[in-house]
Amino acid sequence: MTSLMKGVLRGMAAGAAGTTALNATTEADMAIRGRPASGTPTAVAGALTDRAGVRLPGGELEQANRLEGLGALSGTFTGMAVGAVAGALRAAGIRLPAVIGGPLLGAAAMAASDLPIARLGISDPRAWTGTDWASDAIPHLVYGITTHSALRAMFRADEERMALRQPAPDRPSRGALMRAAALGAATGCRSSAGLSALALRSRRYYPGLSGRLSHPAVKALNGLFTVAEMGIDKLPSVPPRTSPQGLAPRVALAAVAARAMARRDGIRSGPPVVLAAAAATASAAAGVRLRAAAADRMGSDLPGALAEDATAALLGQVGAAR
Repeated sequence: MTSLMKGVLRGMAAGAAGTTALNATTEADMAIRGRPASGTPTAVAGALTDRAGVRLPGGELEQANRLEGLGALSGTFTGMAVGAVAGALRAAGIRLPAVIGGPLLGAAAMAASDLPIARLGISDPRAWTGTDWASDAIPHLVYGITTHSALRAMFRADEERMALRQPAPDRPSRGALMRAAALGAATGCRSSAGLSALALRSRRYYPGLSGRLSHPAVKALNGLFTVAEMGIDKLPSVPPRTSPQGLAPRVALAAVAARAMARRDGIRSGPPVVLAAAAATASAAAGVRLRAAAADRMGSDLPGALAEDATAALLGQVGAAR
């Protein structure tokens, strides 16, 4: 069996687990709030059979029961299909941390469910209330987290074996140098961004600092520090990052992140460390200029600061990839 097919099958199993969690969350909501079951899946099944020109056998009651069954089956199929795509992507080497992968899978399943509703004219999501959106979004978020967790557990043994068998190259590849530069640039924007990204992607079997970053408490501490830094960065009293007291920690943390990445990947750490330090220096200076230009154009520093937050997060994820 090819690795891609194995990923698809594992994804379908993970999607089935996620669908079960979604259904349980929806049923719990019905029990707590006393609301009726949604008739939307049945309405979608009815609209699709009408468009296809298919007449279900049986009388009116039997047809209604069949439509209800088809609506439930379509939800299960959607959950397994989204899981199958996620499994194929993971088999291809795309691995996202849980804080990103879980919500992303939930959003994909939610879009796959809600788009047909809108296209068939059964309901208009633009007219939904906040309670309606919560009733839809929360179960799908539970689906995404469950599916991602199940998929990661299924692949964990294979990934551990691959990490142990992978030969250590003598010198860093071009991709490794690009990742080091991305980690450095992220750290130049936000001093904790590089290490936080590595912590999110770390596994307990990784060597060196990357393995120690995998501890849940360390991950939580890194995340809190990053969130705090993003808030403090927007205060006018913060010293300029290009000053010695602002630049030195960024360069040092960029070097630490690059060395941890190099140790994790089994490559020489010298070139990645130098490149990350240079990238941190350059991005710190560029960030000051770009935010000043954005503040002049928009009349506020906040839009530029938020854009820099997003850039640091994206660069960190790129740099921490394996």
